[in-house]
Amino acid sequence: MILYTILALVLLQRLVELFYAARNTRALIARGGVEWGKVQYPFFIVLHGAWLASMAIFIPPATIPNWKLIGLYAALQPFRIWTIASLGPYWSTRIVTLPGMPRMQRGPYRIFRHPNYVIVCAEIFVLPFAFGAVEIAILFSFFNAALLSWRIRVEERALMIATANRARR
Repeated sequence: MILYTILALVLLQRLVELFYAARNTRALIARGGVEWGKVQYPFFIVLHGAWLASMAIFIPPATIPNWKLIGLYAALQPFRIWTIASLGPYWSTRIVTLPGMPRMQRGPYRIFRHPNYVIVCAEIFVLPFAFGAVEIAILFSFFNAALLSWRIRVEERALMIATANRARR
């Protein structure tokens, strides 16, 4: 039951984040924000849903996790919260640029260009690995890396254009 409890907590966290992100996205679009890479979004929803479902289906429910790795997963969460809080109303699970807004340079964005992606990459690998599901950890890490390489190219282009438009003002 430990597995299902942890998966339920992760699912709840992701759903709360999706609602928060959707609210922020609507507000940004209402303020003149532009969404980029719209076609990518369903792939991320499917990836994350399949990641959680694969753990629920393929990991035996009685599996005792590696508590050190569960601790590592838990230790990533304050960084996830810090990343989201640093962007505040600008945080979204979509790529949305707002004309006139500079690139974020506070919080973890001073250290990494895409801190949320670093955290998600770690989460996608660590959680199934904590339950001995090495195949799930590797497979979903691969698919996530492929999607992120596409997304980051689109996001960097969007930020470059938004920054150039800001400089012209």
